[in-house]
Amino acid sequence: MSEITIRTQLLPGDLGYAAYLHGQIYTTENQYGLGFEGYVLKGLGEFALGYDAAKDRVWVCEAEGRMVGFLLGVQREDAVVQLRYFILLPEYRGRGLGKRLMNLFMDWMRECGYKRAYLWTTHELETAAALYLRHGFRLMEEKESAGFGKPLRERRYEWTAAD
Repeated sequence: MSEITIRTQLLPGDLGYAAYLHGQIYTTENQYGLGFEGYVLKGLGEFALGYDAAKDRVWVCEAEGRMVGFLLGVQREDAVVQLRYFILLPEYRGRGLGKRLMNLFMDWMRECGYKRAYLWTTHELETAAALYLRHGFRLMEEKESAGFGKPLRERRYEWTAAD
């Protein structure tokens, strides 16, 4: 497998391709419907319109000239950031890339002085949840949902800086 590079510069087409990956992968692996893709598109559109390179960050993983992974951090309040759209192509999982991206996210968050972070995921994404827990996130909320074409439990994980 070729070398993976990670860039933090957001380029035209990145957000559209990240939405495409979410639609394809989550439909194939989890049978999420069009509601999920709409949710992703809406959030990425909002991010694009409010993107501030000084407060927000993207990590785009590339190999062989294509996106193979994606993650973004978006400021929500002065000292709060949301982790969103963390995705890796299946063939790039299990190689430490997810851990590498989480480490980059955590380092960036601390460098920027964020005191809290949160993310939403579903009960089906156990491998991702384990990664978040290893990085100090805690499960804080769980609610029933049918917004992605099937019954799910959405979960909110939070991280708080040690004082």
